[in-house]
Order: sequence, then structure tokens, then C-alpha cells
Amino acid sequence: MERRPKKAPGKYWRKGLSLIDVVNMFPTDEAARDWFEEVRWGGEPACPNCGSVNVQSGAKHPSMTHRCRERKCRKFFSVTTGTAMQSTKLSLRVWALAIYLMTTELKGRASMKLHRDLGISQKAAWHLAHRLREAWDTKQASPFAGPVEVDETYIGGLERNKHRSKKLKAGRGPVGKTAVVGAKDRETGQVAARVIRRTDGETLKGFVEEHSELEATVYTDEARAYRGMNRRHESVKHSVAEYVRGMAHTNGVESFWSMLKRAHKGTFHKLSAKHLQRYVNEFCGRHNIRELDTIDQMRVVARGLEGKRLRFKDLIAPTGESAKAL
Repeated sequence: MERRPKKAPGKYWRKGLSLIDVVNMFPTDEAARDWFEEVRWGGEPACPNCGSVNVQSGAKHPSMTHRCRERKCRKFFSVTTGTAMQSTKLSLRVWALAIYLMTTELKGRASMKLHRDLGISQKAAWHLAHRLREAWDTKQASPFAGPVEVDETYIGGLERNKHRSKKLKAGRGPVGKTAVVGAKDRETGQVAARVIRRTDGETLKGFVEEHSELEATVYTDEARAYRGMNRRHESVKHSVAEYVRGMAHTNGVESFWSMLKRAHKGTFHKLSAKHLQRYVNEFCGRHNIRELDTIDQMRVVARGLEGKRLRFKDLIAPTGESAKAL
């Protein structure tokens, strides 16, 4: 293994991109379109409707650049068709720069900052950010082989800091907050997390079984909900200030929680239970590709947009009690 220089910064082996590099990469909307087409199609456009590569480029259409030549299809399309970018009114240059900004910002990027950086409205920036978060909404490739750390946390504001009219008056601790359970594979460093309604045994053990191999060793705190799982299981007793006992600890997954909570308090200031899973997906996705070069991280996000769609009217649609502010 290559010896690390004494004063090298974190992840010094990665090849990054400066903001100037990215602006030079995408000087025009056409350059951005070429990049998205290369990432999605690799130089051979394919019809998103039927999959045919018998495609006409340079189609005479106000917004569609290609047309399928298959007799049963014959539909116009572009690189945005069938992705989260479909029907966007923003330029592809804006999309490319937004991908860079959100991929390289470890604590997330607020929509107000994105709107100033990109010169678009805050409403457009908010919608754009949530559509990019859809790219990180991916299914775990395979269960973690372990060892696996599992822990839950609560996201939301403190009851004592809320306006009197918004206080639930139901106690302290997690009251009024939303629970999130997460797992981290110590071997690969990969994480997975999910917003949950309850922290009972059925929910937590179900999450463990879904995200870990049967032979994996699982480390948790002493919560009763984890008892009786069909995995080799060790726990530490946080209630008596026991945080590490041999290999038993949850420090890795708690480090991930600390990043998410710094973003909540320092970047976004307020999240909603309605959208929380998207933010969780963003932080999991960014964490899981952190070893890649910056341009490769951007490609992962661009490819992840395919097959996703999040219209503004669906984004703002009410969801009942889950829409309460945190």
C-alpha cells in the first residue's frame, strides 16, 4: 500500500476538480448535453421507449434531439427523456454544475445557496436539489457481509426550542422527532439508512435482516428491540458509559449520524419528515462513493437520474401527519 505523506489532506489519493475546472468543462449547454449523452449512452444513443439503437440524431424538433427509427415507435426523445431531468426548464449546464456542487458538499447544500450559486429561483433550486437526491435513491447491491454496526437516531428540533403552539407536551428526548435506523459495514465502509415510524423489535430486526448476511456479526447498543435477532450479536451498554468493548461498538455508524446532524443544524436548519428520506438517501449515497474521483462521482449521480421522475406537484403534495416540520 502506498505510504501516505505526513501532511497530506484527507483522501489525498482522489483526483478532485476545482470549480474553475468544472466551469471550463461545461462552457455551454451543448457541452453539458454532450457530457450527459456520453454518460448515459456511451456514444450510442438508445431510444428510452423501446431500447432500439436505430436512432436519428439531430432531429428537427424544438426540444428533442433524437428520433427512433423503429416503425412501431418513431418517437422523439433527448438525453433527459426518462430521467429526473425530463421536462426541465433549466439548462443542462445548470444541471451539470448542480451535480458537482451537491456531490462535493459533504454537509449538503441548502436551496438558498444553490439558488445564489446557479442564478435560478429558490423554488427551482429546491426542486432541482430534490430531483438530484432521487439519483441516490438506489437499492443496496447486496447485504453487508460484516461486521455490521447498527444504530438508530432521531432527527428534529428540541421541544424546548419550539414555539408554544407547536410543542407536543408529551415529554422529552425523541418526542416530536423522526427516527432513522442505519447500518455500516466495517469491511467496505458502506452505509444504508431508512426513516422508520417505530423503533420496535419487528422494525429494527427486520432492517438488520434485510441489510446484513446471515453469517454477519452485528454490533448495536443495548436497546431491547435488538434482542433475539438471528445473527451473531454483541452490544455495548451506553447507559453505563460503555462505548467500546473489544470489537463491540457503534462508533462508525454514529460518525455517519454526526455528519447528517451537522447538516441539519448548520446547513438546512429545518427538515421535514415528509422529505427526510431523500436527505438520508443523499448522505448515504455521497458517503458510499466518497472514494471515487470527483468526475466519477458526478457520473454516478448522472446515471442515477435515469428512471427517476419527481414532478413539482408531486413534491409538494400533502402527506398528512408526516409533513410536520422538524
